[in-house]
Amino acid sequence: MKEPALSVHELRKSYGGVMAADDVTFEVRRGEIFGLLGPNGAGKTTTLECLEGLREPDAGDLRVLDIDPTREPRRLHRVIGVQLQSSGMPPSMTVAEALRFFCAYHDVKPRYDLLERLGLSEKLGDQHHQLSTGQQRRLALALAVAHEPPIVFLDEPTAGLDVASRVELHSLIQELKEKGTTIVLSTHDMAEAEKMTDRVAILLRGRITATGTPRELTATGSGLTKVSVRTENSSLHQNPRPLPAVETQLVRDEYTVYYTRDPGPVVTAVLDAINNHGDRLFDLRVERPTLEERFLEITNHGGIE
Repeated sequence: MKEPALSVHELRKSYGGVMAADDVTFEVRRGEIFGLLGPNGAGKTTTLECLEGLREPDAGDLRVLDIDPTREPRRLHRVIGVQLQSSGMPPSMTVAEALRFFCAYHDVKPRYDLLERLGLSEKLGDQHHQLSTGQQRRLALALAVAHEPPIVFLDEPTAGLDVASRVELHSLIQELKEKGTTIVLSTHDMAEAEKMTDRVAILLRGRITATGTPRELTATGSGLTKVSVRTENSSLHQNPRPLPAVETQLVRDEYTVYYTRDPGPVVTAVLDAINNHGDRLFDLRVERPTLEERFLEITNHGGIE
């Protein structure tokens, strides 16, 4: 088994009397996209900033490619790229100046190809304050990955992006992963986390409350699978009957919708019922609980049951 790209063991960090990180422990495998999720104030940014060497933890052991972020900041900065929620860039700095500055710091040639890829090639002379929020975030991503670091931290990377820019950014993130880059992604967009990440950890009040793949998390809890069926003659509407393993049944527009913990018997019974009534199937959809639904269940109930 490969050594983890980064590890956090019993991280603790408080501000006054508020515990922002309370014995946070997790590992991120090399080459995976790992999502760090949680409501505002859960401790995500504090945890990331400790890993990035921006804050000193009160206690705990942190390793990024076996580097201690607190004691070895120069080594750390060579192997990580960071896109923060707020760049802190001088308002008057132009896009071209920012690119040259960051690339010079990492001793690489300016990556104008990244600006082209992210739709910023025509903004080289624009000052940072003249960029839209979405353009600022795309620039921050380009600067974070310009030196091709093995680990990249992305804090809300798609906030403020339009649909086309979000798709382009997701494509770039996938390309980085395919090249072996390890990516730690903090996001409030549960659909993004479900689509992009290999595993996630959910933080709540400074503690990890759940860890696993999106599929593993959505398979637990009280969430029910939704089976939606539309037929030519709406026979399921007109001849409703109890089906095995169905907990709730309702009619929504032209669909009969069944909620169940065991969709297999439900689908079989539905197809039999359609055939018995001489009807014809138009559409059948089986939808698992989403990561957003499971996230809300965990955070509303204070953790895993």
